[in-house]
Amino acid sequence: MTSSQERPTELLEPQPPVLLPPWHTPEREALQLQARRFAAEEVLPVADELDPQKGLLPESLLARMAELGYFGITVPAEHGGLGLGVFEYCMVSEELARAWMSSASILARSQGLGTAVADAARREELLRRSAKGEWIGAIALSEPDAGSDLAGVSTRAVLDGDEWVVTGHKRWCGNAEAADFIQVLVRERDPEPGESRSKGLVNLLLEKERGSFPPGLTGTPIDKIGYHGFLTWDLVLDGVRIPRDNVVDEAAASDEQGEAAARAGFAAAQAFLNTARVHTAARAVGLARAALEDSVVYLQEREQFGHPIADFQALRFAVAEMAAQIEQARAFYRQVAHLIDLGVRCEREASMVKLEATEMAVRVTNQAMQLHGGNGYTTERQVERHWRDARLTTIFEGTSEIQKRIISDRLLPRSPLT
Repeated sequence: MTSSQERPTELLEPQPPVLLPPWHTPEREALQLQARRFAAEEVLPVADELDPQKGLLPESLLARMAELGYFGITVPAEHGGLGLGVFEYCMVSEELARAWMSSASILARSQGLGTAVADAARREELLRRSAKGEWIGAIALSEPDAGSDLAGVSTRAVLDGDEWVVTGHKRWCGNAEAADFIQVLVRERDPEPGESRSKGLVNLLLEKERGSFPPGLTGTPIDKIGYHGFLTWDLVLDGVRIPRDNVVDEAAASDEQGEAAARAGFAAAQAFLNTARVHTAARAVGLARAALEDSVVYLQEREQFGHPIADFQALRFAVAEMAAQIEQARAFYRQVAHLIDLGVRCEREASMVKLEATEMAVRVTNQAMQLHGGNGYTTERQVERHWRDARLTTIFEGTSEIQKRIISDRLLPRSPLT
């Protein structure tokens, strides 16, 4: 056995994941390594500086992400995007989330979001802007009394000539002020007797200038405990006017459908829902991986009782369990992303991976905090950031409880008495 005098002074750096068959291609490997370098060298230093200050993603970082093509990963090449699939989108997002979850999250506010308008020329223009990072949006779905139950949306839109006049209250609208547009879920009529509660919901595209709100819209930032990098807003709409043709799609929400459902209207919602859920799973894996990798380094640095605490079997076993859980979630999200790219229906699997990966991230980041001891409960270490951000992943894009409902409804029929 190596004595303490003979112990190597260099720390063993944690090994990041690699792409193995059947997922490996040279192009994917190159994209993964590029995203990994960018995250480590450019995103992580910014996160370490700005997150403790609740700072915002700087324009310079957004410009670099646009330069690398990350805002158009899934936008077809003929519209200026990279023309890749959900698999690559999630792979890049894991790498970015490993550094700062907000940098991975801002990608979801592009990728062709807010482009599904009726006019073909306008749609082409917006797709190209989206791919360049010049059309980054926000999504106003939830309200004080409508979260998981989006059919309960009460914000009203009334036609007045060639414009919609919108009045209501929206909550949890991330990136609202900094966005180029806000996609707003509104009710233009009440459902008729016998119709679904979701009838009458419409998605409207509110175009705006970055850094300001249009007339009739006021916002108050919500003070969050984590998920810094961009602000999350409470919005009041008082007679906001939106052109009549700015309808993204007709919405037909149901209780089980989460935040992303309204992005292109519910007529084509399931593909967006599946993508949003697997994207959240990838972000959760990135956060858990960050906590694990930080713990591997810390356990070698920290000495107690004359040994690095990495020598203690209880802590080594904790690391083993963390690594196994992360690898399991990564394999699952890759599988579901692959199914989406093949066009396979996978609503159940998308909810399953969202549920499992996010709950895993909470467990793993919590364990990492414990491994760091008192040092983990300070802002001196990155692990507390991973812990705070991981907790949110079980809530947004449909809570864990909503995912369980979706899964169980596809496995177990309800009795006529319910």
